[in-house]
Amino acid sequence: MKYVIGLTGNIGTGKSTVLRMLRELGAHVIDADAITRQVMRRGEPAFDAIVEAFGRDVLGPDGELDRAALARRVFPDPAALRRLEEIVHPAVIARVREEIAGTTVPVVVVEAIKLLEAGMARELCDAVWVVDAPEEVCMARLAAGRGISAEEARRRLATQTPQAEKRAAADVVIDNSGDLEETRRQVMDAWNALPVWKARQQTSGEKG
Repeated sequence: MKYVIGLTGNIGTGKSTVLRMLRELGAHVIDADAITRQVMRRGEPAFDAIVEAFGRDVLGPDGELDRAALARRVFPDPAALRRLEEIVHPAVIARVREEIAGTTVPVVVVEAIKLLEAGMARELCDAVWVVDAPEEVCMARLAAGRGISAEEARRRLATQTPQAEKRAAADVVIDNSGDLEETRRQVMDAWNALPVWKARQQTSGEKG
């Protein structure tokens, strides 16, 4: 039995911290945002469809997508952004599904900031874990870790799905507003409660 956790949370909540803990516990980790970048490269599944939809103006001198130019094209235009996501998300889901199928590790974690919006939670995951922290904590982390101004941090957070909506969709919420040990305790509790371990114990007992 393989169990797939979808891990999400807005920028600054500390997903990478929780992801590192899950990796240390033995989970196979898939970075869906990195896969998104892969499928948009020349020769990959989404490339031709993006160029057809948005024109060659979104290409750089090297023939690859100019991600900054593409962002300038789609982010001010909700319809254009929706079209881009309609192209990219299915390709990402297909690639993530392949990676899940190719691992023998019992617990797989798919980390994606757009896990819910892209349909990955519905298509691929047995449970959704949301990493949570108050907005002021997220803003402070962005300022300290990335040198982002308060205004820029607020702007970036405003472009993302509200944390309240993500919490409402969660099977597990990890409150990452405190110290690392408190976060680790929550991760361990949720990890030990995974149904995959109970199923393995039952299977082992039946064999015994």
